[in-house]
Amino acid sequence: MKGLAHAMFEVIVDEYGVNGAIEKLADPLWFQSLSCALAYDWHSSGTTTVVCGVLKSVIKPEEFGFGIAGGKGKASRKTLSDIDALGDSLRLTDAKLAELKYASRLSAKVDNACVQDGYQLYHHSMFITEKGEWAVIQQGMNANDRYARRYHWLSSSVKQYVEEPHQGIVGRQCDMVLDLTSKESRGCRGTSVDLARTDPRELERVYKELSASTTKRIRHDQRTLAEFDVIPVVERKGGRDMPEREALLYRMPRRVNWDALRVAYDKQPENYEQFLCVRGVGPATVRALALVSELIYGEPASWRDPVKYSFAFGGKDGVPYPVDKCTMDETTEILRNALKEANVKQAVAANMLKKLPRSSN
Repeated sequence: MKGLAHAMFEVIVDEYGVNGAIEKLADPLWFQSLSCALAYDWHSSGTTTVVCGVLKSVIKPEEFGFGIAGGKGKASRKTLSDIDALGDSLRLTDAKLAELKYASRLSAKVDNACVQDGYQLYHHSMFITEKGEWAVIQQGMNANDRYARRYHWLSSSVKQYVEEPHQGIVGRQCDMVLDLTSKESRGCRGTSVDLARTDPRELERVYKELSASTTKRIRHDQRTLAEFDVIPVVERKGGRDMPEREALLYRMPRRVNWDALRVAYDKQPENYEQFLCVRGVGPATVRALALVSELIYGEPASWRDPVKYSFAFGGKDGVPYPVDKCTMDETTEILRNALKEANVKQAVAANMLKKLPRSSN
């Protein structure tokens, strides 16, 4: 895999440039195709971690003009130190390194807290070019069903970190997801910021009223949140049962980080991005403010899953077929020879162009 990956990216960078290479990596379907071309032909969670690991081991900044920070598990927690190391290799300024670290932290925060789909991030890889452009590929795992979901970012396409920043999200589609990055959640985000700037004591009082197990009504036509403790079941097409939608939508977090909200109150964030950057603000706090925004102030959030692609093929048992190492080696050699031949032809063409002025005389 390493040999083929090195040969492929020699060709890709030569043909499309460094920015073109990371643009392709930020494309979820292209990345999936790359994993299959590298003979990782089963569509499992390992395609992300193994392919990113292979690329990190063969993509040298001095050779390719871009490098990779982070990885799976413990490696993901070393992303910031990896960025510093790449800064030396790629000769990036301190200001650019600060921007990259901010992008790394915030992209992870957004996918953990603002896209509440039940997937906990455990993999985070950042691809960084010599000009400071970047792409992020990160993956989360659902602890209940053991399915994975992959999130792709590209710096040139990110207009706002908190509103539809993804190049794409790949995975198994969920019935309900709290997606605060959706344009439909813009009003909810704005109200959440207003709430974060409110005295936490008043906010805590409102929150406890919503969470109370009393029988009082918030509105004459609305049930109390306590009634959602036992989730009613409704029949679904095909004979399958599923929880009633609103039972899951309005389930309040058991714990909210009130200390973080007190810090937010002191800082008075100007927008949702600044609110997310407050230390201690996590999924529960984000969800609590979103629900208060919707139930009390009538600013609903989007509950539609932003996943764009789904797939479920193959397995590590050799299905659809086992890895053919001979074909891999042959493909690698073909790519290397093609690159060498292209370089020779370019050199010949450049030499001929130099002679043209003399010939015309």
